Amino acid sequence: MKNMILAVLLFVSGLCFSQKKGKIIKIKDGDTVVILLPGNVEQTLRLAEVDCPEDSQAFGKAARQFTAGQVFGKTVTYYSTGKDRYGREVAGVFYDQDKYLSREIVKAGFGWWYFKASKNTELQKLQDEARAQKLGLWADKKPLSPWDFRKNKKNKSTSKSEKKRSSKSQTSKSVVVDQ
Repeated sequence: MKNMILAVLLFVSGLCFSQKKGKIIKIKDGDTVVILLPGNVEQTLRLAEVDCPEDSQAFGKAARQFTAGQVFGKTVTYYSTGKDRYGREVAGVFYDQDKYLSREIVKAGFGWWYFKASKNTELQKLQDEARAQKLGLWADKKPLSPWDFRKNKKNKSTSKSEKKRSSKSQTSKSVVVDQ
């Protein structure tokens, strides 16, 4: 029993110490912000549990504006959940006492619940509600998830590279034939 109480106290104290505060000084896109920490240290934070449209995608700029309207210039509290494949800190960001930024983005329809990296099914429910009400990106007739958008973009660039290689190859062959 004593061990259980000690474990709970250590866990709770770990949560308290792992939370950090800072001021949001830049919005890179709907799900990525830059925070100024004590000592004038800048840290890029990728929001946990949400994926917003890319800037070049429909509703990408609107998602960025929504995020800016919620937290730009504000002091926030965040906790780190790890690093993403680009080395950015993945974090849950809280502002205005107890608002969870990822939750507010999904609720307003400016981001998808990132189910691949989240078990928070409340976000799925909020996404379903936003979709039913046609809020934000859900007003689009065929909203495209950011991960599918990135995949399509990557496939297009791969196809262009292959076409260039193919046309260079054809040019080389025709030069050989002409000689």
